[in-house]
Amino acid sequence: MHTWHWQTWQGLSYLTCSVLEPYSHGFFTQQFSPRPPEELVNVLDAEAQVYRVKQVHGDVVLTPSEVEIIQSQTAGKLETAPPLPDADGLLTDDSDQAVWVCSADCTPVLIADVESGQVAAIHAGWRGTAAEIVPKAIVRLQDQGSQLQNLRIAMGPAIAGDVYQVSTTVAAEIGATLVPSALTHSPESILEALYQLPHSPLLADPQPGRARIDVRQVSVLQLEKMGIQPDQVAIAPYCTYQSPEHFFSYRRNRLKKVQWSGIVSG
Repeated sequence: MHTWHWQTWQGLSYLTCSVLEPYSHGFFTQQFSPRPPEELVNVLDAEAQVYRVKQVHGDVVLTPSEVEIIQSQTAGKLETAPPLPDADGLLTDDSDQAVWVCSADCTPVLIADVESGQVAAIHAGWRGTAAEIVPKAIVRLQDQGSQLQNLRIAMGPAIAGDVYQVSTTVAAEIGATLVPSALTHSPESILEALYQLPHSPLLADPQPGRARIDVRQVSVLQLEKMGIQPDQVAIAPYCTYQSPEHFFSYRRNRLKKVQWSGIVSG
């Protein structure tokens, strides 16, 4: 059973998970705001090179080398620092690289390969989850030589399914990846198939046309389809919406504030 631990740095709290040991990592709380990753990396490994992207709720996962190439293509045309590339995930391609994602209610996913030393950080909102961003990140790790059995995955604090109300159309879009294609001809057929799943991510909602869905559980089931075993995955027992003392929640406050999560390659 994987355990989550509160750590403190200069009196501020952040979370770590035993599944990612011994890699330096952290799911940071709102108390660290507005510190950027360039400062937060000092908590994990001050020598690590920091990488982040401009998150756009998509399914693109880049390596630091790709980030640098994209930025170099625009650097000469600008007087300021080149903009961050659009993406929602990063996977390392060298040692001592710190990759970061930010979130409010979306899921921050940190992945480590216990053999190769490579790691990844993924921002998995509902759109990214519908586009299978976490499985796509794992395919990219496999392309770099990772074996599925060597991966360890921690899904950080995010909005919990029992309070995440969405339209049935959105719920069907998120869950369609778990349903045989023959059953994806309508939102109703997708939802009915989702309800039948063991450990279903779909929860009933009393309001017509609405549903509640556990987005982290959708990612877990996507990974199971790939062959990832349950003991390779840990889910933080914290809901951003229901933990105002620790985490920003866009759905709760409608403020564009975020907390960061990061991990350093070995």
